[in-house]
Amino acid sequence: MASSMSLTPLLKDEVDIVIPTIRNLDFLEMWRPFFQPYHLIIIQDGDPSKKINVPEGFDYELYNRNDINRILGPKASCIYFKDGASRCFGFLISKKKYIYTIDDDCFVAKDPSEKEINAVQQHIKNFLSPSTPYLFNTLYDPYAEGADFVRGYPFSLREGVPTAVSHGLWLNIPDYDAPT
Repeated sequence: MASSMSLTPLLKDEVDIVIPTIRNLDFLEMWRPFFQPYHLIIIQDGDPSKKINVPEGFDYELYNRNDINRILGPKASCIYFKDGASRCFGFLISKKKYIYTIDDDCFVAKDPSEKEINAVQQHIKNFLSPSTPYLFNTLYDPYAEGADFVRGYPFSLREGVPTAVSHGLWLNIPDYDAPT
């Protein structure tokens, strides 16, 4: 039997999911079990006259360049289009405590047993857990139940600090910086 935590989405009323897009959002079908409980803010990049299709059953707002121009007026130029930076408008208008953002070409990852990974829930758990300041506990999460800090980790830092950013990376694709 599943635990009540897995049945109830974490922080359902405190999370917005921001998605910049240039295409139909058919990719949401694979994310449905993880995204459907949350509110989506979709920012349409490109031609604002193009109709973007969002699968039924999602709670969402859809904005395009015309909407942003109307809402922000002369300050609309601060929202850059032509790449994923249009997501910044979603950050601007969200009224939620936490924002999860994803591109429209991301797939649901699977663990070694081929079970789909709920990345939203994992990032929310990261926000609810303290982070280690200045030093990184290299073996495991020291805040996990039954774990502890490795020898040498300063006692004065073990309480942790609030987590501000939980950043995911691409799987199986190196995401190098320009010099590397």
